[in-house]
Amino acid sequence: MAAAPLFEIQDLHVSADGHPILRGLDLTLADGEIHALMGPNGSGKSTLANALLGNPAYEITGGKILFRGEDITTWPTDVRAKAGIFLAFQYPEEIAGVPVVQFLRQALSARKGMDLSVLELRLSIMEWMERLGMDRSFGDRYLNEGFSGGEKKRNEVLQMAILEPEVAILDETDSGLDIDALRTVAEGVQKVRAARSGLGVLLITHYQRILEYLNPDRVHVMIAGRVVESGGPELAARLEREGYESWR
Repeated sequence: MAAAPLFEIQDLHVSADGHPILRGLDLTLADGEIHALMGPNGSGKSTLANALLGNPAYEITGGKILFRGEDITTWPTDVRAKAGIFLAFQYPEEIAGVPVVQFLRQALSARKGMDLSVLELRLSIMEWMERLGMDRSFGDRYLNEGFSGGEKKRNEVLQMAILEPEVAILDETDSGLDIDALRTVAEGVQKVRAARSGLGVLLITHYQRILEYLNPDRVHVMIAGRVVESGGPELAARLEREGYESWR
């Protein structure tokens, strides 16, 4: 009997404030794959990210979300995170008074179900900061407070490295980044993937440019709450040439 896919979305319907947004979305992600989900504004990409996170403001009215074959559709956010599902936010929150190291220690302790020493975690964080080209003082700064857009996104990549999820959902990680910051963040994602070959990544984006660095296995076009076409990287290149009008 074949093993269940790492992550599977089946005929997902989601509403917000009583308005249907996702209208039967299907997507399957295998171990080690990176998939890009592309769509115009209003297509439902951020709604999908929130639904996968378990945000209670988004009501799942039909379909299922499966993680290694287990139905997690009704699981609360913290349980999903502990199981190994990670979401990098489009607009990461600032948390005043909480240093990056302290935040990561609490998050990793919850993820692993054990208390970790500050020294053990700090050594791991310092190692990853060096691999990601981040200044060592970064860990003592308050979470996202005063961070530039690029620093916030690199901090999300650092969290992904330390927390060791099985599935990472990157919600418009490229949003608001200049070319240099985009390249740095994309290279960071690749370094995390190289260290964890089984990590599955769902990258939600408007633009093809980040895909030049991340080389997705599959590209999905999302229009009006559904995936209307899937293909290889050539589909992203077609989107860049033609825009979304062909699918509207």
